[in-house]
Amino acid sequence: MTKHPCVYILASQRNGTLYIGVTSNLLKRIWEHRNGVVSGFTQRYRIHHLVYFEQAADMLSAISREKQLKRWKRQWKINLIEQSNPAWDDLYTRLAAPGQERC
Repeated sequence: MTKHPCVYILASQRNGTLYIGVTSNLLKRIWEHRNGVVSGFTQRYRIHHLVYFEQAADMLSAISREKQLKRWKRQWKINLIEQSNPAWDDLYTRLAAPGQERC
């Protein structure tokens, strides 16, 4: 199985609580968040909407980018999301569709 390191942002709703994470299997990880497989911040605050993701060259780059984004001001994160997803659509449903490009 090919690994695809990704950094992603989840939101509880438009302009809601944000969560930034990193994974090598985006679909599986988002499914876990949505289904409460792992207890924690996203489960407690119901943060399940994938609103942004980007692929990295390798896991070290993905982790570095995750740490960078976590240090950003909230407005910068919102601007990043709205550049590629102005309606704050849940991108998970698009990624999970057969034949779609995946991270």
